[in-house]
Amino acid sequence: MPSGELNKTLKRTFDKLTRSRENYVPSLTPREVGYVMSVSSGVVRVSGLQGAGFEELLKFPNDLFGIAYNLDESEIGVILLGEDTDLSVGDEVERTGRVLDVPVGEGLIGRVINPLGKPMDDKGNITFNKRLPIQRPAPAIMDRAEVRVPLQTGLKVVDALIPIGRGQRELILGDRQTGKTAIAIDTILNQNDKNVICVYCAISQRSSSVAKVIANLKDKGAMEYTIVVVAEGNNSPGLKYIAPYAATSIAEYFMEQGKDVLIVYDDLTHHARAYRELSLLLRRPPGREAFPGDIFYIHSKLLERATHLNEDLGGGSLTALPIIETEAQNISAYIPTNLISINDGQLYLSPKLFEQGVLPAVDIGKSVSRVGGKAQLPAFQSITGNLKLAYSQFEELESFARFGTRLDDDTKEKINHGKRIREGLKQPELQPMSVPEQIMVLLALTNGLFDTIPLDKMREAEVSLLEKANEIPEEIIDRIFSDKKLSDEDRQSILEIADEKLSSFQEKPEPKKN
Repeated sequence: MPSGELNKTLKRTFDKLTRSRENYVPSLTPREVGYVMSVSSGVVRVSGLQGAGFEELLKFPNDLFGIAYNLDESEIGVILLGEDTDLSVGDEVERTGRVLDVPVGEGLIGRVINPLGKPMDDKGNITFNKRLPIQRPAPAIMDRAEVRVPLQTGLKVVDALIPIGRGQRELILGDRQTGKTAIAIDTILNQNDKNVICVYCAISQRSSSVAKVIANLKDKGAMEYTIVVVAEGNNSPGLKYIAPYAATSIAEYFMEQGKDVLIVYDDLTHHARAYRELSLLLRRPPGREAFPGDIFYIHSKLLERATHLNEDLGGGSLTALPIIETEAQNISAYIPTNLISINDGQLYLSPKLFEQGVLPAVDIGKSVSRVGGKAQLPAFQSITGNLKLAYSQFEELESFARFGTRLDDDTKEKINHGKRIREGLKQPELQPMSVPEQIMVLLALTNGLFDTIPLDKMREAEVSLLEKANEIPEEIIDRIFSDKKLSDEDRQSILEIADEKLSSFQEKPEPKKN
């Protein structure tokens, strides 16, 4: 390059640097800093942050965050969102000026994340549309619409007798190892091809249990429409506490897009215990069973976010299936009674039924759906009335029969029919049934087609019957999913198909002796 051009280039460069230096206006960013006073089991006391607000996010060294929870005159009680092993007294704490939020968007579907939105699978970084605060107000009453569309679980005993509607909150409760999670997972599996986004929130579960759930969802292809949010048992109590709120914000994003969403909280007993631990460490006064006084509030503000939005807001819905664990069948304990009063019904799983092999072990007498009956398909309504009555009569008569009471033929017939109903309501895990299949089985049960089949052949007969479900005429299937009850002709057509298949399993009466 000639020396003249080089000089011009250098001059232009220095002129630009001079102008930039002259135009630069230094800006001062205020930074409020405090210091750690004490560290104890997931809770930290901090001094010096006079301007911090309630539930503000605070930043600690090593990319550790916490939530300001106790705002005292001279110090702040902070819930840590991670392990405190590397935190020491005197460490610097900085305000962020924002509340805790979580990434949301379609990119989360099929992913396994922690409550902070960080990936826990091997699929790389999370892609998201935006971030939403984990604590959001529940929709106003005027923004809600009635629950009118059923959420099919694929379980005969639930869809027929304790139905759930989209936008409902249905509690699943029972003792340990009674199949609570299995009901929730079957419901998620049944949402395949039903345009429902599912969120499974595991709170303080063992890693092996979470891995088993994820493996089942992958094997059945359910991860294509499911997001898994995990706070493991060895995580800090702060992560366990925020997990259901973060999962709900993720679900609300899809609801506000006009979609139907199902969220499972597994389980809120562990959530309540994590909050009790945090509250006691923060020196909040204990109440009944050492739980803090606001334990009802933290669950009600969570579950009130489940609803069905009106058409002006897109018509989306968020259906919640919270799970809690009872001890020795005590459903009148503090946390179960709180959650029963918050929800729109409950599925109670009986350990006695579980031990007898009646799976799912739903106790129909103690289970109720206060909303879902209005959303139930009319085809079910026309069948299930007699079914529930017959089953209730059978349970009472069976208890009397145990005392060796002499029974008349009519009572024996009701007990025999009830045993077939109980056997027919059994269902293997991870095998949800379609609506036409359920209708065929339930119709056969209510009309006594199984009554002459030996109990040990009931399962074989049902499997054989389900193979015939695809022979139900298309026009009848359309009416099953419509808002009209099945006509007598429709019922007769289905019964003829069922009778033809079940006739080979029925016991032939012995010829009378002369």
